[in-house]
Order: sequence, then C-alpha cells, then structure tokens
Amino acid sequence: MGNAPGYQSSTTESATDANSRANPTSSFQRLNNEELESHMGVFRYGAFDLTDAVRPSYDLQVVPRQGFRNDSYTDPKTNSQVPVIMASASRERLFELFLDLVDCLGNDVDVVLETSHYGESGEHEDLYREHIDVPVLKSIFYDFEDLILNDGCTGIAVLNPRKQQEVQFDEHKMLICYGSPLEAFERILIKHDVYPDEQIRFITEAEHVHSSTDTFARELPRLQSQLGIDAGCSMDDDGMSFEV
Repeated sequence: MGNAPGYQSSTTESATDANSRANPTSSFQRLNNEELESHMGVFRYGAFDLTDAVRPSYDLQVVPRQGFRNDSYTDPKTNSQVPVIMASASRERLFELFLDLVDCLGNDVDVVLETSHYGESGEHEDLYREHIDVPVLKSIFYDFEDLILNDGCTGIAVLNPRKQQEVQFDEHKMLICYGSPLEAFERILIKHDVYPDEQIRFITEAEHVHSSTDTFARELPRLQSQLGIDAGCSMDDDGMSFEV
C-alpha cells in the first residue's frame, strides 16, 4: 500500500459531501478526519493501483484487483439481453486500454460525457455528441487524461449505434463493453494483461466513495467544449447509453 503523491485535502473533503456515494449509515460515517484522510490516500492493493477517483469501503468489502468477466444487460425498452464485459485494470495501463477498446467501434462514433458535477446527491447528467472521428476524439482525450482518469464525477461513453456497441469508462474508472460480438474487446483486454476471472467482484458491488476536486469541476466545461457538446445537449430516451 502507498500514499498518492499530491493527494489534496479538498479531494477528501469532497468525498464526504454531495459527491460521496457512501450511504449515511456507512462505515465512512464512523471515521474521524484523520482516518478518512488516511484511507483516501491509499491507492495500492497488492499489484493493483487505483486512480484518485474512487476508494473502496473502509472495511474492504471488495479488494480491488485486475480482471474481467462476462455479464449481461436487460434493455428496458425491448427486454432483450445485451452481452456485456465488465473490466477493472490497474492505473498504469487503464487509459491506453480504454483508447484501444474505443478503436473496436470504428472510425465514426458518438460520445457521451457523463457527469455528476451538476447534480445533487450523486445524480448524473449525460451530455451527447454525435459523429466524431475517433482520431480527433482520442486526441481530445489525451488532452484531458488527468480529468478522465482521476475525477470521480466524470465518465465517458463512446458508442457506435450502427454496430450497436459501446465502450464506457465510467465514474468508477471501470471499463464496460456492450454489444455482440465481444471477442475483439476480449482480445484487447488480454493483450493488456487483463484476464478473464468470472469470480471477480468490482468496487461498484460494495460500499465505496467517489472523490473530486474544484479543479476538475472547473476543467469539465473545457472538455465539454472541446467535444463540441452544446450546453443542455443531454441524451434523450432514445439514446443507447446503457448502465449496469
């Protein structure tokens, strides 16, 4: 275990207010400031490094580790089953892995900027942009790598409605791939040393806490602008952004 360098106290403070996903009776509520600060500063669990965006429960109901498993999502409109891969990867490989997964979607994609910076009590808003070239999109992502990796109130979804496939890099910094066939996604995960593990449990499946900073909140509108998303351009009910 180690302490994240430069881990700002404002990150820990924001983790205990409206940006926290810990429920009011959680183990986090029993911690004093020193204990909370110490827990938020731990990013390494064995060979797995978390980003600054999220931390597991204080009593480690789930210990973060690398791997992926197959799952499914039930489309509420059609009641059909959509095949899904859920994956967790250590920080040092996570961003490049995300970009390689996006390449599976083709050259012309849509993008959704997911944020809970503007909502109350963790509700998030989906801001949508259609038709963007993948090389342009990836260049923008590189410019905002720190925000995308380390902000627990920002997520990205990239989708190709024509292929009915999507890659989501969510606020927990999990990678979720939707839509058949999934084999190309699986090959890329394994290429990055992320292997199938049907017994893996993810940080989202137990109590956890998100964190953010005022700096990330100020940077988000810049990312929105670079993506060409107008204010108020939210995803409607006909969109294809799934959530597990």
